Amino acid sequence: MALYEDAKLALSLMDLTSLNENDDEHAIESLVNSIKPEFGVPAAICVYPKFVALVKQLLAERGLTQVKVATVTNFPDAKQPLKTVLAQTEQALSEGADEIDLVLPYQQLIAGDPDTPWQYVNSSKALCKGKAKLKVIIESGVLASESLITQACDVAILAGADFIKTSTGKVPVNATLDATKTILNCIKRSDKDVSFKAAGGVKTVAQAADYLRLAEQIMGREWINAAHLRFGASSLLTDIHETIGAARK
Repeated sequence: MALYEDAKLALSLMDLTSLNENDDEHAIESLVNSIKPEFGVPAAICVYPKFVALVKQLLAERGLTQVKVATVTNFPDAKQPLKTVLAQTEQALSEGADEIDLVLPYQQLIAGDPDTPWQYVNSSKALCKGKAKLKVIIESGVLASESLITQACDVAILAGADFIKTSTGKVPVNATLDATKTILNCIKRSDKDVSFKAAGGVKTVAQAADYLRLAEQIMGREWINAAHLRFGASSLLTDIHETIGAARK
């Protein structure tokens, strides 16, 4: 029964994601149609900016307007000019994006320049304020060290991030429990209302449960909700549906 409860909870915290180079309208429609409201609905759907308006339309047609629409900027390599990133952000917001997942220019941070990453986050936050949540992807698997992950979190939080997100899902190492522990401790220490998203590598309910327990241990049980904790995943949905379905038989 515990696995069933974890599956239900993980589903409510999911950013159901499709960020494939070959995504088209048919793929995005299939993604939206993979939601089975009888099992529960995800917190958000995360897609490339060009699909934001389509997802809003498809969710409205299915009566799922409670599901947020998230999109990505400076994705995935974190090397786009700030002007381009801000133009992407404005466009996505105008088409109804509820959440912007910005990739921090982590290479600059590694090179000893925290000011550029701060500028990307702060400028994006100025556009999002009052309109959308800003989720900052720090690419923790590339930063690797606890000190760099901590610095990335501190810069993002100082610049106005609403969420810290581990990863793009496009590098060899994505979300890990070690990085999550470091990030959650940074958030707790900041004493600000900042949330967390584990992205990439969380593929089963059992894996999601490890993150749920860790977050509860550091942040407290009342913090475990879609406003504060998310999983960026697509394959996780299959295991969630199988777990819930099996428990109901």
